[in-house]
Amino acid sequence: MSPAPNRIHQAIASKLHIKLGNYLFRSKCELYSAPFDVRFPKNSKKDNDIYTVLQPDLCVICDLSKLDDRGCNGAPDLVVEILSPSNSKKELKNKYEVYEEAGVKEYWVVFPVEKTLIVYTLINEKYQPSRLFACGDLVTSSVLPGLSIDLEELFTDFLHEEELHAYGLQ
Repeated sequence: MSPAPNRIHQAIASKLHIKLGNYLFRSKCELYSAPFDVRFPKNSKKDNDIYTVLQPDLCVICDLSKLDDRGCNGAPDLVVEILSPSNSKKELKNKYEVYEEAGVKEYWVVFPVEKTLIVYTLINEKYQPSRLFACGDLVTSSVLPGLSIDLEELFTDFLHEEELHAYGLQ
């Protein structure tokens, strides 16, 4: 069994959940956080035909017909992954490819140590990366017009001296 994400990962996920949740209040979209299964069908939405199941840190689904009692069956509109020392390669390669192929419209990757974020936007079935956003920047979304996340607020109070060791930085 994998260990739970560390405190910093959870704190960033919590802050983003609050920001996204406030933005989505009374909208037709729904927000879910891990553990929440997102099933990516190839040819059919039947459970026997689904071979890829992921649990993004956060996901926004605006097509509510994709939701069922087991989670989401199909691509969310927005997926957020927060990197941890143990999962960086997986998030950056494997999930990137799955999300792109499945048609996730927007994929955010949060780098807690660097206090940065990159947004991948699906254009003509391929992801186009944004510039690297850092503290002081406002991150917006093409999928959620009007959403604005201040990275200074998101990363406030993280990575104290004693926690840098967990990320191999001391």
